[in-house]
Amino acid sequence: MLLSIWFAACCARLRRRAAAALALWGVLTLAAASAHAQMPQPPEVAARAWLLYDATSGQVLAAKDPDEPVEPASLTKLMTAYLVFDALKAGKLTLQQKLVVSERAWRMPGSRMFIEPNAQIPVEDLLKGMIVQSGNDATVVLAEGVGGSVERFVELMNRQAQALGLTRTRYQNPEGLTAPGHTTTARDLATLAARLMRDFPEYVGYYAIQRYRYPGTPAANDTNRNLLLFRDPTVDGLKTGHTAAAGYCLVATARRPVAGLGEGAAGQRRLISVVLGAASENARAAESQKLLNWGYTAFEAVRLAAPGQPVAKAPVWKGQASEVALGRPEGVVVTVPAGQAKGLRTEVVRPDPLVAPLLKGQPLGTLRVISAAGEPVAEIPLTVLDTVQEAGLLGRLWGALRLWIR
Repeated sequence: MLLSIWFAACCARLRRRAAAALALWGVLTLAAASAHAQMPQPPEVAARAWLLYDATSGQVLAAKDPDEPVEPASLTKLMTAYLVFDALKAGKLTLQQKLVVSERAWRMPGSRMFIEPNAQIPVEDLLKGMIVQSGNDATVVLAEGVGGSVERFVELMNRQAQALGLTRTRYQNPEGLTAPGHTTTARDLATLAARLMRDFPEYVGYYAIQRYRYPGTPAANDTNRNLLLFRDPTVDGLKTGHTAAAGYCLVATARRPVAGLGEGAAGQRRLISVVLGAASENARAAESQKLLNWGYTAFEAVRLAAPGQPVAKAPVWKGQASEVALGRPEGVVVTVPAGQAKGLRTEVVRPDPLVAPLLKGQPLGTLRVISAAGEPVAEIPLTVLDTVQEAGLLGRLWGALRLWIR
């Protein structure tokens, strides 16, 4: 009798727990569906793979197959340009320096700048030839000028790809002609494009040039193949690519002013679209334009901290200062679906305790941004804004004692 009563009670408890679990599952499912419903749905994009990246906030807004390996075609030249810009910045090259056109460069197939062998061409003209005309000949001259040889330059390309975190990218040449193992992804291309513009702002203006040809060369190839440069005044780059295997590709970027972000360049929001494997030159432009327009209308940017301003201050132990400012030199901006900017809250996740020395620019902690509905919006890495030097001997001893008591 007692065993029967005990068994019935157990069954009742199990039924109640099952009902509660089902109810909770239903609430979570509805919450997830509601959160999913609040995210803007991207447009249909006729391409093999694509991605839309907000370079101002560092957020991917939407993507299709962003990590699938694809052939980059002439989008390869973004990495070639990165290394040339780096050499210019380091003083290893100058824009006026002349490089000799090798026979290897002169014989390059595909898109060309049409420069003659043994000609001496200024680096700046070679850059324009590579970027505007997508000249494979100009690309090889630059690769030889920076690396000493094409093979050595390709080694530098792959080394730089690793340094930038392009984990799914592998280069076999500097120009992008089809070669076994020469692949990248939409995500890696967006990362590379963003770093190119962030690291070398003084040179990215070349990507907005609509027409160029070197004096004495044919005019048939003098027009930038990025059709958006002629259609949208806010578009200022970046690079097209095409081979039979890769299809028609375009990494496009636009910069538009946004109310509430600030004045001048700080008040402009930059988006980067990556469209890979479109059906035609016009299609890659149209699909890129569609993505850019959707990104600007379906999302809004919210500035949480001005450039150089702290988002948090944390106590420091054994330092010459008692606290350290955490933030980002470029400020903190997040992107949210249009109409959901109100009610955002933030929390800082950081190591504790913080012990000096702490160096300016040192990564330290993360800013979590959460929506009014409690959904995660973004996680933004923070850095030390001002160096905190180590205290003297007495200060360190006092700090050690305080830490021990704590």
